[in-house]
Amino acid sequence: MTRPYAEVIGDPIGHSKSPLIHNFWLGKLDIEAEYRACHVRPEELADYLAARRKDPDWCGCNVTIPHKEQVLAHLDDIQPRARKIGAVNTIWKASHGLHGGNTDVEGVAEAVMGLDLTGKAVAVIGAGGAARSAFAHLESQGCGTVRVIARSESKARHVVAEFALASSVHSFDEPEVLADAVLLVNAAQLGMQGQAAMPEAILQSLSSMAGNAMVFDMVYAPLQTELLKTAARHGLRMADGLVMLVGQARTAFSRLFGETPPRAHDAELRRLLIS
Repeated sequence: MTRPYAEVIGDPIGHSKSPLIHNFWLGKLDIEAEYRACHVRPEELADYLAARRKDPDWCGCNVTIPHKEQVLAHLDDIQPRARKIGAVNTIWKASHGLHGGNTDVEGVAEAVMGLDLTGKAVAVIGAGGAARSAFAHLESQGCGTVRVIARSESKARHVVAEFALASSVHSFDEPEVLADAVLLVNAAQLGMQGQAAMPEAILQSLSSMAGNAMVFDMVYAPLQTELLKTAARHGLRMADGLVMLVGQARTAFSRLFGETPPRAHDAELRRLLIS
């Protein structure tokens, strides 16, 4: 007897923590379903979705690199926010086909929960897809100036201009932009295993941020990045990439399985993810 299932697709996919997260919640809720990783190469994406459309047991999937943008062309309906961000990370079945959405914004919201952003200055490192999710949340919170720190200033201007935000674009050697920021978001791969290190100028500039400011690093491999270690030394509030990962998964789970994951087990789930 078959049972309902959902998947996460990507290339590569072996590193994904999504199966652990979703199967943990399925177990806690006693839902007879499973969640698994599925390696899908770019040239296989169309065939994968065509086959899954016909599978009555398939509930949908999460989408990771490199398919978040390419998948839009294969869907019947895309939520406005996902279309604006230009990326889909969750696909689910509906009465008239496959629907796509982006739950990364909920992940950002989870990470900065409790921080009043209204009219405040915020700094964001990066101008890619992850940064778009941050911009979407900041737009919804009515924040003040968003200062984008990026290697390609022209790209950063183009991306942030798509959101209703007062913004300015800066290079990495302008650390003074952090002085009055209540939040710094690293939405780039800087500091990730195998990627370039966070520039020293940024690390040094954390000392200029107020003690109640927050540093949110979307990177979760390693979990304790140099950016967060430096923030800790300066007594700043912190949020790591696992908070966002679980936050976006929580909304995706509800789409895929129709139930809300229990928050009572958040600490247990985090321990599993770290171990």
